[in-house]
Amino acid sequence: MRIALAQLDYHIGNFEMNTKKIIDKITLAKSKKSDIIVFSELSICGYPPRDFLEFKDFIERCTQSIEEIAAHCEGIAAIVGGPSINPKREGKDLYNSAYFLADKSIKKTIHKTLLPTYDVFDEYRYFEPNTVFECIEYKDEKIALTICEDLWNINENPLYTTCPMDELIKQEPTMMINIAASPFDYKHIEERKKALRDNAEKYQIPLFYVNHVGAQTELIFDGGSVAFNGKAELVNELKYFEEDFKVVDTDDFEEPVLDFGFNSIELIHDALVLGISEYFSKLGFKKAILGMSGGIDSAIVLALAVEALGKENVRSVMLPSKYSSEGSVNDSLLMIKNTESPYDIIPIEDIVNSVESTLKPQFEGTTPDIAEENIQARSRGLLLMAISNKFGYILLNTTNKSEAAVGYGTLYGDMCGGLAVLGDVYKTQIYELAKYINRNEEIIPLNIIQKAPSAELRPGQKDSDSLPDYSILDKVLYEYIENRQGPNELVAMGFDSALVQRILKMVNTNEYKRHQTPPILRVSPKAFGSGRRLPIVGKYLS
Repeated sequence: MRIALAQLDYHIGNFEMNTKKIIDKITLAKSKKSDIIVFSELSICGYPPRDFLEFKDFIERCTQSIEEIAAHCEGIAAIVGGPSINPKREGKDLYNSAYFLADKSIKKTIHKTLLPTYDVFDEYRYFEPNTVFECIEYKDEKIALTICEDLWNINENPLYTTCPMDELIKQEPTMMINIAASPFDYKHIEERKKALRDNAEKYQIPLFYVNHVGAQTELIFDGGSVAFNGKAELVNELKYFEEDFKVVDTDDFEEPVLDFGFNSIELIHDALVLGISEYFSKLGFKKAILGMSGGIDSAIVLALAVEALGKENVRSVMLPSKYSSEGSVNDSLLMIKNTESPYDIIPIEDIVNSVESTLKPQFEGTTPDIAEENIQARSRGLLLMAISNKFGYILLNTTNKSEAAVGYGTLYGDMCGGLAVLGDVYKTQIYELAKYINRNEEIIPLNIIQKAPSAELRPGQKDSDSLPDYSILDKVLYEYIENRQGPNELVAMGFDSALVQRILKMVNTNEYKRHQTPPILRVSPKAFGSGRRLPIVGKYLS
């Protein structure tokens, strides 16, 4: 049997585009003499549709699109993901389903059994879990068709009490097909491959897996669709971070693919570029603006944005204050020259002086402190947002994960923006990312990489005045945020008790700030945003 794997980039709610893409690939698969073409989970509407699923019209348009696609399934079968209506009176109104289309009609509808409701997933909010297990018979093959999470309950510590393949294997299927919308993080590719390989090894039949590619707001989908033969050998692997199409012949599997593993920094780079590009294109924007400080974070955001959007579409604005060093301005100019992108220089000293003068009666008798420092950051945010509004730019936020974690940023100042590019990248990873960007030529000036980080809001200021060294801070943050290790566990790892208490208190008392930040592109196993839900007013460690 010839099976076409169609790894596509969908747009949530864009039924016309999604349907056309699917039909075009069905036509291509026919020309390649394919028997079945496989698309990904909820491909008809895009993933995750979230509360759009609560609109009757949205579901009706999904159904209409499925019927339109089915009309093109003559001489070929197609597997397409979409919501379906639960005809029962009890339970949720919808299923997360895989439609098996052939002979110009819907032949079978298979529902998802395991509904992830953790981290960025919230599927049980919308869908009823499947309880009926059926294989699909087609052209002398018996297919065990599952949806994403259905193949993940195979580890030593299963999350669910049901394993769909354990039920389906009783019907003696000849192959497994899994359609998925599996979001990227820099650890997930290897975890995903292992889960799929474990399934192929356990059930000893070929496995075909099709994943989403592209990005939907903060979620990035890396693709990487695969095929395993009955010996659990990886025989086909589609591209990462781009659309791809491949026909696999089960009667003549290719030689096993050599798996060399992945460089996490390279993956983060590719994911961020895709995330920026998709956010702009799917919102209908073309141009970005950012504040260029002379620091490494803004330099990296500029480099990534230029790669994603084109140098002519990214405008840097330098906003020097009286505390900005000549080196920072010169470093920024060199960085902008290297990227050949447009820029402006707008000094903020007069604006800051005006605000301070206006507030003089209210601030009478007080000593200058963080309030005056934040006036500088908010003056910059004001100007950047004004230019954004006037010319239709999206402001790119340059705050990194280390800063966001401990609240080292100014609300309505440097935390402004329409998209947070580096909010899931720790400061120590930022330096590795800079080296990767400079792998072929010096795009980010060496001085930007080497100098001590500083917000330059007061004379001689350095990040180390307010924060522990990033090499230590990031280790504590990673264990606390990604690995959910509490204070006792952190101290047992060898971290100083007072330092742990200080860092964790900063993280928890600044939750209110993170609730007001732009969407953060997710590249780690635990990002700030929809995947990390903590109370703002909680007392724990604060």
